[in-house]
Amino acid sequence: MSTTAPIGEVAEDAGQWFDWILGAPLQSIIAVLAGVLTLGITRWLISRGVRSVVAGGTTVRRHARRLFMRTGVGSDSDPLVVSRRVQRAETMGSVLRSTAALVIGIVVVTVVANINSWDLAPVLASAGVLGVALGFGAQTLVKDFLAGLFMLIEDQYGVGDVVDLGAATGSVESIGLRVTQIRDLSGTLWYVRNGEVLRVGNMTQGWSRARVEVLVPSDGDVDLATEALTAVAADIADDPELAPHLLGDAEVTAFEDLSAESIRLRLLIKVAPAQQWAVQRALRGKIQQRFAEAGIPLALPRREVLVERERKVEPDAS
Repeated sequence: MSTTAPIGEVAEDAGQWFDWILGAPLQSIIAVLAGVLTLGITRWLISRGVRSVVAGGTTVRRHARRLFMRTGVGSDSDPLVVSRRVQRAETMGSVLRSTAALVIGIVVVTVVANINSWDLAPVLASAGVLGVALGFGAQTLVKDFLAGLFMLIEDQYGVGDVVDLGAATGSVESIGLRVTQIRDLSGTLWYVRNGEVLRVGNMTQGWSRARVEVLVPSDGDVDLATEALTAVAADIADDPELAPHLLGDAEVTAFEDLSAESIRLRLLIKVAPAQQWAVQRALRGKIQQRFAEAGIPLALPRREVLVERERKVEPDAS
């Protein structure tokens, strides 16, 4: 009797320990391992998708080729197009990986708490108070991140684009979820917070337009000036360096503005993205040459100055 009782108690205690191990601890370990495995698979799928986009997968190439055929500009091997695709894919991949880790972590903690019957009410209450405090302090940061995320999703601009963000105008050098880096014409690098961007003017998305305006005297030969502008547009279309950048025929219009001093003529040509400035410079040079050869003067600003002088009254000799 004295030896049987301890053995029975030991066997009962071992059974209880075995049941306890097979209960909450084992279930908790399985839940954590399942969460880690799910996170690993999710991150692998996201990374694979990012690599596919960066490498220009079959679907991306097909959609890109269809877009370029429709717009008639660029190609799927254009460095700027590739750079934009790479940056968007890597940024979205980073966001998706972080989001997946947060969501799976919350699910795992909730499952483990339910398995072990933990009371999370005090923790949730404290987290709620802390979250409110952090929310007030980090609302600007959250605003910047959300604005950057939607900007990337909507593809408002990319690396290499020339944009006007209100706060800064120049070429986009880098895009992040919080700030965008803009290099202006003088070489200054501007850091613009995404949450502060209220409007975006993209000068190099899809296609651009070369625009040159000329002022001729109000009593000048407008028809001759219009013919000269048309001839200049034809010269640009025959230029082997500039012709590949033209996406349409030139449009020459007169009498865009009329004043006592001048008449405004306008020349417009649809060109490839970011090529409008080179085409405009070439147009101005050829216009100056054509106008000089045809003897067409450019209107000069005139200013009339009225000078009032006091009239001296000579005394009456009588």
